[in-house]
Amino acid sequence: MIYETLKVARDLGRIHDISSILIRYGFGDVVRRLGIANVVEKAGHILNWNEIEDLTSLAPPVRVRRALEDMGPTFIKLGQILATRADLFPPEWIIEFKRLQDQVQTVPYEKIVAQIQEDLGGIPEEIFAEFYTQPLAAASISQVYKARLQDGSPVIVKIRRPGVRAIVEADLRLLTQLAEIAEHEINVLQHYRPKEIVHQFTLSMRRELDLATECRNAERVAKSFTNYPNIIIPKVYWQWTCERINVQEFIEGIPGHQIDKLDQAGFDRKLLAKRGSEAILKMILEDGFFHADPHPGNCFYLDGNRIAFIDFGMVGRLSEDRRDQVIGLLKGLVDQETQRVINILLKWSENTPVQNKESLILDIDEFIDLYHDIPLNELNITTLLDNLTTILREHQLNLPPDLTLLLKAFVTLEGFGRQLDPEFNLVEDLSPHLQAIFAARYSPDALLKWGKNNLFNLFELFKDLPKDLQQFIDALKRNALGIKIDFNEPVWLRKELDRVVNRLSISLVTSALIVGSSIVTTVEGGSSSLFGLMGFVGSVLGGIWLILSIWHSE
Repeated sequence: MIYETLKVARDLGRIHDISSILIRYGFGDVVRRLGIANVVEKAGHILNWNEIEDLTSLAPPVRVRRALEDMGPTFIKLGQILATRADLFPPEWIIEFKRLQDQVQTVPYEKIVAQIQEDLGGIPEEIFAEFYTQPLAAASISQVYKARLQDGSPVIVKIRRPGVRAIVEADLRLLTQLAEIAEHEINVLQHYRPKEIVHQFTLSMRRELDLATECRNAERVAKSFTNYPNIIIPKVYWQWTCERINVQEFIEGIPGHQIDKLDQAGFDRKLLAKRGSEAILKMILEDGFFHADPHPGNCFYLDGNRIAFIDFGMVGRLSEDRRDQVIGLLKGLVDQETQRVINILLKWSENTPVQNKESLILDIDEFIDLYHDIPLNELNITTLLDNLTTILREHQLNLPPDLTLLLKAFVTLEGFGRQLDPEFNLVEDLSPHLQAIFAARYSPDALLKWGKNNLFNLFELFKDLPKDLQQFIDALKRNALGIKIDFNEPVWLRKELDRVVNRLSISLVTSALIVGSSIVTTVEGGSSSLFGLMGFVGSVLGGIWLILSIWHSE
């Protein structure tokens, strides 16, 4: 059964490689429990469980990190994703996962030129005025080359490594199957939700395999920064871009990790830190679509204290509702509003049963109080988020998957800012953004939009009310709700029901008149003011009737 589940006929070689690495690092028991050992043995591979290198003396986080490195690019990427899950893993594990880097050899140009020719419709030397065959960079998914267009424009050409999709897809199939087995067979792993982690990782890897997706992400971000001349996003050349290759503008500037050159070139490092943080915060809090890995290697500093962001292969997305929750949480932390923070965290953990809610509330209350008297310029948001995720982990609560990249972006952003300016404080930059967003949320235009939306929803409710009421009555008559009501007797019950329905109807109509009149009075000219006044009068009369009705029933 395990043999069929893992589809060994297709991925047997990879299974053998992975199991051998796990055994070498002292995880033979895991291999046994997952059933991989039996699979490999049936296929004719003899595993010598005693031939384990002297690696078992290493701490478990170190052994896991080194095993992931040996298992190759897909597993290195998985470790990098796990480094963002501080809500699942304690600090010593996160530290090791953060040490995982793409350490891959470059593919010789001779082995990649045929794929380039197939994608471009010709050899690079014919398409470009110049093409440099020595790669600028090499990662697990792609390699980057420098070229020059026929008009002289410098560009970078990113090329997916030949055959990498087949390798990654095989690894993803194995990870999916192993996660399912692990979640059922190894109780201690259930809290880590391996199936959920692998699912999110699979989506991320498949997006990263499509190099055209990176360009679509870049253009979406560039559009939101049209009126921000200090933020540069590379131009995309779509005529030479597809799934396996993309061509983008070459950015000429000081690489983000060469901080020492900024002073020599006369850059304002404080201004760079401020502009960089404001750009990322705009992506997160206003756009809901952000660069999820804003480390120094993914930015360049240009003359005029401008900043260019590159490599949008990893992006985060936040729905409007989730963005409102994040803004509310951040405002609660900055303004030290304990109840706001508690409400949002409990909402995020709705799908996870809270074993001791009172203890959780006490821990969060103590956490908020810990930062109560700390000045903003001394508040370290990385430490703050670490402490917060520690509380969640201790109560076995997990953050929603779409927030893991957000935490990674915040932590990376603060480190990025402090590299430029040792006095940089992300919370100080965050506060005005939150104030502006809250002011915009409750502006007259926003309230008018909210009123129109709710009025539309109210009209929809009234439109469907007769049908819903008829269905409800039919269900009652059929006893489909498990309730039997005699509509003839008693009379008092019928009267009470009529009274309740009447009050509810008047309340809905009064609310509709208030919202509708407010909207009508904002329209200029004609009889709109008269209709608005009539609406307000009607709502006042309805409200008075409702108050008197309730008062007389007491």
